[in-house]
Amino acid sequence: MFTRRLALAFSLFVAAPAQAQDVVRIGAGQRGGWESAQLATSVENGIFRKHGIALDILWTQGTGETMQAVISGAVDVGVSAGTAGVMAAFAKGAPVRPIGNSMTGADDLFWYVKADSPLKTMKDAAGKTIAYSSSGSSSHLAVLAFQRHFGVRMNLTAAGGPPGVLTQVMSGQLDIGWSTPPFAVDLIRQGALRVLAREGDVPEFRDQTMRMTIANLAFINGKPEVLDRLGKAWREAIDWMYAGDEALGLYAKFAGVEPALARDIRESFYPKRNLDFARVSGLDNAMKDGIEMKFLSAPLMKEQMDDFLKFYAK
Repeated sequence: MFTRRLALAFSLFVAAPAQAQDVVRIGAGQRGGWESAQLATSVENGIFRKHGIALDILWTQGTGETMQAVISGAVDVGVSAGTAGVMAAFAKGAPVRPIGNSMTGADDLFWYVKADSPLKTMKDAAGKTIAYSSSGSSSHLAVLAFQRHFGVRMNLTAAGGPPGVLTQVMSGQLDIGWSTPPFAVDLIRQGALRVLAREGDVPEFRDQTMRMTIANLAFINGKPEVLDRLGKAWREAIDWMYAGDEALGLYAKFAGVEPALARDIRESFYPKRNLDFARVSGLDNAMKDGIEMKFLSAPLMKEQMDDFLKFYAK
């Protein structure tokens, strides 16, 4: 299935100009999200091209598929990989390392119900079905944390990305859906859906690196100079996304939303510091989460952590 999806996946290729461009294959979860919008708008803004990088993007359904693509070498770099899942893959000897932050903090993910749902708070959700994307993802960590924080036991359901989850909620297959902007934000504004909880309702997540940008070791070791230029372009692209309205217009076009909603998404859900490529914090909590999910058998030792972060934001 993955091979077929890879073959059919939307691919955004930045055509090389007269000078040679190094192609970097990137797997990115949730097409349309702000977290990876700097990649999707790279054709128009030309930042990666300026650094001699041509992007070939595979849009995935989330952490599981992104991790599989990076580990197998189908892509060089993966975006939005859940931190606990990355740690677990590393501990098992997978050829993958984090190269930078994808999302630190908990301002973006939210869980919702239909407007006529009897559920008013997460404390009402005992026994109800609640969605997350895939095993080891940040949305998976969040629903586990909701159970601890709110003192309820729910039926946790790996339901994939926001578009498919929304369909299942609206059809009654799921009680509680998950999403990240721009998905479902318009329906919340219209009153068709209600937000039940946000990831930030769990205090431990508010300053934790929830998702990482990762790379295959063969790419890291084989093309260090390309990796260096990629990191520089990445930082510049993030700065550009927050510098003015041009980025909002391109993102609105890419995500298929109104410019006003694009601005609300950037300002309400994605503070710039949360996307800082070099930011990392809360890894001890991420390890605890990995152990709870039985991805990790024990915390990583100092030597392991040094190896794990060896290429982080270099």
